[in-house]
Amino acid sequence: MITSKQRAELRAKANELETTLTVGKEGVTDALIDELDRQLEARELVKGRVLETALMSAREVSDLLCEALHAEGIQCVGSRFVVWRRSEALAKKTGTAKAKVRINPVKAGTQKRRAAAKAARERKNEYFKQAAIENARQRRRAERDGEE
Repeated sequence: MITSKQRAELRAKANELETTLTVGKEGVTDALIDELDRQLEARELVKGRVLETALMSAREVSDLLCEALHAEGIQCVGSRFVVWRRSEALAKKTGTAKAKVRINPVKAGTQKRRAAAKAARERKNEYFKQAAIENARQRRRAERDGEE
């Protein structure tokens, strides 16, 4: 999953791209999926177009292709769509290493505190739930004992 900032950067890069994939009246076929797979390995970012005869929207085509190839749908505008998938072959070829995951210590601390507070609330709620159940049982016993 990519962030909204990464998606915005990819959309900006896609503006300059030529349309290299065309979906015709046959729709999404195995040949189309294979071609998109080759293009994604070669360039990571691919722009496609859906012809009017395809009887499918660009969003539907993009979703089907992304699901089939484990890619990310970046943008759908009109009859055009943009798909992205990280390419290991391209990263090795260009020498770009995987981006380091930066950990924000403030955010990590906040997340830990929230998780601890949530766990404490759940323990407290469970305690009071069990106490309420036990009180109800005692009342029933008392009512039963009083009737006999």
